Amino acid sequence: MLFGRTRKNPITLPKREVTNWVYTTCGYCSTGCSIEVGVNGQGEAVTSRGVGSADVNRGKLCIKGIFEHELFYSKNRGTRPLLRQQTHTPFQETTWDQALDHTSLEIKRIQQTYGRDSFAIVSTGQLMTEEFYTLGKLARGVIGTNNYDGNTTLCMASAVSGYKRSFGSDGPPGCYDDFSHTECLLAFGSNLPEQHPIIYWRLRQALEKRKFPVIVVDPRVTMFAQFADMHLPITPGTDVVLLNSLAHVILQEGLADMRYIAAHTSGHEEFSALVAQYNPVMAAKICGIDEDTIRNVARLYAKANAAMSIWTMGINQSTHGSDGVVAINNLNLITGNIGKPGGTSLSITGQCNAMGTREWSSCSGLPGYRLLENAQDRQEIADFWGVDPEFFPKKRGLFQTDIFPAIETGQIKGLWLVATNPMTSMPNTGRIRKTLEKLEFLVVQDNYSDVETTEYAHVYLPASIWAEKEGVMTNTERRVNVIRNVLKPYADSKPDLWIFNQMARRFAGGQKIKFPETAPKVFDEMRTLSKGRFLDISGMTHDLIETNRGIQWPMTQGAATGTPRLYSDGRFNHPDRKAKLIALPFIDNNERPDTDYPFWMNSGRVIEHFHTRTRTGKLGNLNKFSPTPYMEMNPDAAHALGVAHMSYVRIVSRRGDAVVMVQLTHRVPRDMVFIPFHFHECVNRVSLGLLDPYSRQPAFKQCAVRVESMSQQAAAVLNLAARSF
Repeated sequence: MLFGRTRKNPITLPKREVTNWVYTTCGYCSTGCSIEVGVNGQGEAVTSRGVGSADVNRGKLCIKGIFEHELFYSKNRGTRPLLRQQTHTPFQETTWDQALDHTSLEIKRIQQTYGRDSFAIVSTGQLMTEEFYTLGKLARGVIGTNNYDGNTTLCMASAVSGYKRSFGSDGPPGCYDDFSHTECLLAFGSNLPEQHPIIYWRLRQALEKRKFPVIVVDPRVTMFAQFADMHLPITPGTDVVLLNSLAHVILQEGLADMRYIAAHTSGHEEFSALVAQYNPVMAAKICGIDEDTIRNVARLYAKANAAMSIWTMGINQSTHGSDGVVAINNLNLITGNIGKPGGTSLSITGQCNAMGTREWSSCSGLPGYRLLENAQDRQEIADFWGVDPEFFPKKRGLFQTDIFPAIETGQIKGLWLVATNPMTSMPNTGRIRKTLEKLEFLVVQDNYSDVETTEYAHVYLPASIWAEKEGVMTNTERRVNVIRNVLKPYADSKPDLWIFNQMARRFAGGQKIKFPETAPKVFDEMRTLSKGRFLDISGMTHDLIETNRGIQWPMTQGAATGTPRLYSDGRFNHPDRKAKLIALPFIDNNERPDTDYPFWMNSGRVIEHFHTRTRTGKLGNLNKFSPTPYMEMNPDAAHALGVAHMSYVRIVSRRGDAVVMVQLTHRVPRDMVFIPFHFHECVNRVSLGLLDPYSRQPAFKQCAVRVESMSQQAAAVLNLAARSF
C-alpha cells in the first residue's frame, strides 16, 4: 500500500498575454526581490516574475511576490479624497484642492492654538525613499513639528538602537553573501522560511555547497527550528541572559579574539566583569537552556573561523529588545566577527523600506543619519534646504509609541497618519480606539479607504499603490533598488510624493524651500547630501541601480560598485572609532504566566500574509491559506481544558480578550500559545505592549493569557461582535 501522494502537483500559473515587462522591486518584506510585472496589450498588469540576473533573489519569488500584480486591482482602493467635519458622520467626496486646503488650515489652527508640537505625523516603512525624504523636509523644515516618527518603531527600533549603541551608527553591517562564507549561524527569534523565504533559500543554497551548523533560538518549534541542527527553546524574554552566558564561556575558556577586542573595542573590563556573573549553571535556570548546550554553542561559535548572527522580531519586540541587539553585537565583537566574509551581526528587517525611513525620513534626526543633537548637522541641512537652523529642534521628539499617550493627555491635538493603521498595528486596541477619539483633527493617507483608522478620520487622502509610482527602496543588506512605474495611479489616487509636495505649497515655508516634483530629482538631492557620509549613495542613479539590479551603500561618486560589508577596516562610528562592549544586566520586568493567566502568548508570521493583512487579506490567492484567526496550542494543555482541535476558544489577558480557532500541535510547549500576528483582532487586543527603555518598541511577544473553552454558538456571536468593535 502506498501512503501519501505518489505524484507532486506543484502550483501552476495560467499563461498570460504579456506585451511589456516592467522592472520593479517587491513592496512586501525587506528581502528586496527584483520583480518584473507583465503588462498586456490593454495596459493591464497580469503577472509577475522574478528577475534572474538580480543577485538578491536570482529569479525566485515567494507566494506574495508571485501575486503582487494583483494589488493593482485589490478591493476598496481609495478613489477620491474624503472630507467630513465630525467623526462618525458620513464622508463626502471632495477635490484634492479642497482636501489639502482643509488639512493645511487645520494644521495651522492647531499649531497656532496649542503650539508647534501639538500636531504629530506618523509615517511608515513602505513608502519610497524619495517620499520619505520629502515628507521629512515637510515635517522638519516646513510644518516644524518635533513629534514625527515612523511605524518602524514597532518593528526595527530596537535594531536601530542596538546598532547605534554598539557601533555608533545604524546600518546592518553584513549581507546575504555572508551565508556563503560563514562556518556557524546563530538565529534568534527568526523564522526565515516563513518570514523571509527568499533569504532562507539563499541560506539553503549555501548549505548545499558547504555544511555548517545552524542553531535557532526560539521558544516555538518553528519551521526554521525544525530544519536547524540545534533548536534552543528559550524562555521568552531571556535572550540577554543566554547571550551573556555565551560570552561568559567564550571569555572564561580563552576563546575570545583578544587582539580584535584590544584594537577595535572599548568597555572590555566592565563587560567582562558583568558576564562573569552569568555562568551557565545560573543562566540555565533563567533562560531554560541547559548548561551543557550553552557551553557547546559558545564553543561552536567562537571556534568557527567566521560566525554570523541573525535576528528578527523575536529579539526586537521585547522589553529588552535593544539590549538583546547589543548582546548579539557583543558576541560578534568578542569573537572578531564583524566586517569580514561570513562574520556579521545582521538584523533581518521587516518592512520593504524600513531602511529607507531609517536613512532619509528625518524621523529620528535629519537626512543621511544626521542628528538633531549635532549643531553642524543642523547647520548643513538648514543651508541646503534654505531654512533657519534655529527652526530645527535640538533633540528628537516623541516616538510613535509615546505619541499616542500624548494624545491621551491632551499634548497632541492633531495627527497625520501616512500608510500606517494604529487600530491594527498598535498593542492594546481598546486603548488606541479611545485615544483616537480625543483628536481634534485626524488625516489618514492610505491606499485603501477601508483601513480601520479612517473611522476616526476627518480627512482621507487616497494614495497610489506600490508600482503606480517610481522611486527607490533599501533592503536588509543595504541594497538600494528601484521601482519603475508599471501602471498609472488608480482612479483619482495620487503618489505620496505629489501629496507631500502639494501640502508643502500651502505653507509659507514650503513656498521658499525647493521641493523637486520627480523622484529622480529628489534622489539627486539625496545623493548630494550623502557625499562623504557613512551611507554615501553619490555614485548611484536610478538607471545605474536598475542596470545592476540593486547596489549596496556606501557607493561613492566614481566608484565601480557598492560595498557589501561595513566596518571591514575595524573603524566604527563612535568618536574614538571603536565599537563598544556594553555590560547588560538582566532586568526581569516581563509579564509572566501565573495561576490566573497560565500561558505565554507568542506571535509571529506565516508565509502567505504580510503584517495586518491590509493587502494580503484582499488577495484570494493569498488569503485562502489562512482566512480566519487561529491559535496553535499544545494537545496536552488543550486536553486538560477540554479544548478540541478546530474549536473556538476565548483568550483573556489583563487588557482584553478575543475569540480564536484552535489548532493543536506540539510546535508549542504546554505553557504557551501562538497566534500569527497578522490577525490583529486577536493579538493586539490582549498584548502587553510594555516599551523597551531605549528603542520605545513594544513587547508584542511576551504576555500572559488564559484560555477558556466555550460553546461554538457563543464563539460565533463574540467573533462577530469583536470584528464590529
